[in-house]
Amino acid sequence: MSSDAEDYDLDSGADPATVAAANPEDPDPNDPVYAVGVGPGDLKYLTPRTRRAIEDADVVVGFETVVDLIAEVTDADLLTCGYRDEAETLERFADRVAAGAAGTAVLMGDPNHSGYQFLGKVQRAVDRPVRVVPGVSSLQVAASRARTPMEESTFVTLHKSGDISGDLARLREAVGGRHLLVLPRPFDWMPGDIAADLLDAGASPALDALVMERLTHDDESISRFTLGTLAGHAGGGREGTPFSDLSVLAVRRE
Repeated sequence: MSSDAEDYDLDSGADPATVAAANPEDPDPNDPVYAVGVGPGDLKYLTPRTRRAIEDADVVVGFETVVDLIAEVTDADLLTCGYRDEAETLERFADRVAAGAAGTAVLMGDPNHSGYQFLGKVQRAVDRPVRVVPGVSSLQVAASRARTPMEESTFVTLHKSGDISGDLARLREAVGGRHLLVLPRPFDWMPGDIAADLLDAGASPALDALVMERLTHDDESISRFTLGTLAGHAGGGREGTPFSDLSVLAVRRE
């Protein structure tokens, strides 16, 4: 494990996502660790390549909810973590990989959509190349449900630690002229909070807004609002918001 793997502080230090995005992948890595996207929550969306990386692994690491999702498709040792024991768990994972185990890190959806902070932490922990295997993201499902083509949309993830002022500025600049696809941040930047911020920036309250929750799960739901109505749910926090932490917000352009 690298000596600085536990030293980052997202409020004062480097974002680990910068580690993940620093360089292109080695086109032909030897003995890579895999970082794979497991889809939006329904195993029918698990790609064959992702399934193989999980099935072939000796040890799998990820957040508990993600590992629980794929537990039935592998006999690997499963290492689960939360934010508080993330560094310790990744150190155990790195030790196993260093001893010769085939390792796979699992991320919800697609690692390229809101997964680079965890990807960067994995990369800092292991002393070998990390190969990303994309998956299907709830973002892609949301774009289909809202009929907001990716090439005509601005995508922003707020689902990360640290400063998001630049991300909010991108949304303010694009609203009305382009579709918006947003991954909210539980529970301080939920759909209502984002809508209120866009209105403060001059967005039309008549814009169509869709909050899509738990996409592909059995209890998937889609709620339709105007941006002005949605802003009425701002400021609720964990207890006051009506929306799930598994939400995607789409705001359609004018």
